[in-house]
Amino acid sequence: MNRIWLAGALGTAALLSACGGGNQESAPSETASATDTAAAPASDAAPAATDSAPPSATPSATEAAARPSPTPSASKSAAPAMADAAAAAAPPEAFKQCQVCHSATPGKNGIGPSLAGIYGTKAAEVPGYDFSDAMKGSGLTWNEATLDKFLTSPQTVVPGTKMTFGGLKDADKRKAVIAYLKSL
Repeated sequence: MNRIWLAGALGTAALLSACGGGNQESAPSETASATDTAAAPASDAAPAATDSAPPSATPSATEAAARPSPTPSASKSAAPAMADAAAAAAPPEAFKQCQVCHSATPGKNGIGPSLAGIYGTKAAEVPGYDFSDAMKGSGLTWNEATLDKFLTSPQTVVPGTKMTFGGLKDADKRKAVIAYLKSL
């Protein structure tokens, strides 16, 4: 316990010293008791002040150039994935048409079945919803390709479905709706 406190106190003091704050009269080595430092094995001890540059020292241009910088490709590849996830978390504008009959809340069926968790499941498997015989016999699995075709023209893909929606003809809007369905 004392070693943890000492390490925290040393870290806080170093931070305060680096920014010019804190009590300049009381250094961490003065506040630590001899028992605390003697009890800590050498491998657990905090590094001595001589192991690093003084807080006021500014690195030279050579030292700064030698430091590794963040890899641009790593942040670029993560940014689109995070943007796609954030975009999919909120319903796209095109999903307003779907909300007339469907809920995005699990177990909340309306005129149509809840769409929560629908992606990757077989058609007509939403509990508590009475599907048409056509949908029950469709054999569809709701993946990107199937959803894209179905949302383009539901009556063409599953003739006899209860879904009377004429279809979402805009490919970008379908893609946004499918991304949203994947996030549910």
